[in-house]
Amino acid sequence: MTPEQIARLPYRPCVGVMLINADGLIFAAQRIDSAIPAWQMPQGGIDAGEDPGAAALRELHEEISVTPDLVTPLAETRDWLAYDLPHDIVPRIWKGCYRGQKQRWFLMRFTGRDEQIDIQTEHPEFSQWRWITAQEMLAAIVPFKREIYASVIDEFRDWLA
Repeated sequence: MTPEQIARLPYRPCVGVMLINADGLIFAAQRIDSAIPAWQMPQGGIDAGEDPGAAALRELHEEISVTPDLVTPLAETRDWLAYDLPHDIVPRIWKGCYRGQKQRWFLMRFTGRDEQIDIQTEHPEFSQWRWITAQEMLAAIVPFKREIYASVIDEFRDWLA
């Protein structure tokens, strides 16, 4: 695909969840499908007609087995945040239909026990997970998502360690 073709593609509607523990540390998980160590927060697409808040709770359950009774919603980003994928990745994911993602981010406090987090789901996306600081999260995310993560951290800073 040419850069001009990619520029005409829409953004995929998506949610992200910054899940924090009682100490204000951020849940981060290492992706299974990345050639380099790539850590991220839970995120995923919004189904047609789905409310973004409901999508965020669904993604937590699908990706890390966390159910709504184990979280307390705290905040959400004021605006949708968008990022572009590197051009060489666009044709390989989402059938080449999107240039990147526009995301609504939700901050939730995890109120359960660490052993209630299970990344060995029906369709695993992660190989391991840990609680990390905001600075560690920024250092661990792939470069093309770093600006979005920095914006999310800035909006949610008051709740973080």
